Amino acid sequence: MKTALFLLPVSLCAQWLDFRTPGIPRTADGKPNLAAPAPKTPDGKPDLSGVWRPEPNPYFYDVIQELKDEAIFRPAAEALFLKRVAEFRRDDPQTHCLPRGPSDILFAGQLYRIMQSPAVIALLYEGGGNYRQIYLDGRKLPKDPNPTWRGYSIGHWEGDTLVVESAGFNDRTWLDRVGHPHSEQMRVTERFRRVDFGHMQFQVIFDDPQTLIRPLIISLKVSYAADTDMLENECNENSRDEGHLGGRETARVKLSPAVLARYAGTYEFREGGAGAFFPRTQTVSLVNGQLFMNALPLIPQSETTFETETAEIAFVMDASGQVTHLVLTAAGGDNRYDRKR
Repeated sequence: MKTALFLLPVSLCAQWLDFRTPGIPRTADGKPNLAAPAPKTPDGKPDLSGVWRPEPNPYFYDVIQELKDEAIFRPAAEALFLKRVAEFRRDDPQTHCLPRGPSDILFAGQLYRIMQSPAVIALLYEGGGNYRQIYLDGRKLPKDPNPTWRGYSIGHWEGDTLVVESAGFNDRTWLDRVGHPHSEQMRVTERFRRVDFGHMQFQVIFDDPQTLIRPLIISLKVSYAADTDMLENECNENSRDEGHLGGRETARVKLSPAVLARYAGTYEFREGGAGAFFPRTQTVSLVNGQLFMNALPLIPQSETTFETETAEIAFVMDASGQVTHLVLTAAGGDNRYDRKR
């Protein structure tokens, strides 16, 4: 299960030691002044240039964080998602060193650089050498584009907000790491607004009538990454584990609804290395015989242990058989969540 997770190329500490970003505002003690006014380009537009880092968020791994919101996907798309979950992401494009697709910009574990000119803006992603071009020269989106991994993007300014429209994606990428699908009909709208020197508000809207009942909207805060830089990171440099990926069509263990019902409840984080991708509150629900943690199906491996694509979950009971807490084990270690109800 975890092999696919370890194949993810991440440079969490990408930095050149003792390097100070030149030409940026600083406080009296020499630290970057992230509260300074947002810069402007010579033509008066907001200058978005620089290296940026998304705030910690779970959306790159799972665009759906509450089970009730899972209903946004049409039945055929939901069935494909559940199949990918049961197979533990065996065919995840990123695991096979293919481009990440339209959700790449949400990944909290990587930096990206914006390079801005009046006619085109380029986004360079730290992981895997991915890049995008956003055209600002007045052209329209192609009516019948040749589908590509990263789509085709055009932009315009609405006041101080850069609005980017993208289309022409192939359907070989996934909407997130857990396996939510999209079609070639998907349109993506992004909004970038730099509120001061060090902070930017970002919103992305996924609109795909073929897989979504309504548009899916995600908003994030993004921070300027001063005194650091991006490092080269190629996915296929050392991909020795790919041949061991097997996947499973079905769960190893079948559990009765009565057993599964023991685990339904709310669990609060107590201790461990929980990071950007794990919420502080985990809600476990039983719906139609399937156990979910937040919106993610749990695949039983024994009566008390379950797996997802990124973690193992073990439920712990006291002497009377009451569930007291769960332990979520991922690449970063063990994380304990105490049961609240």
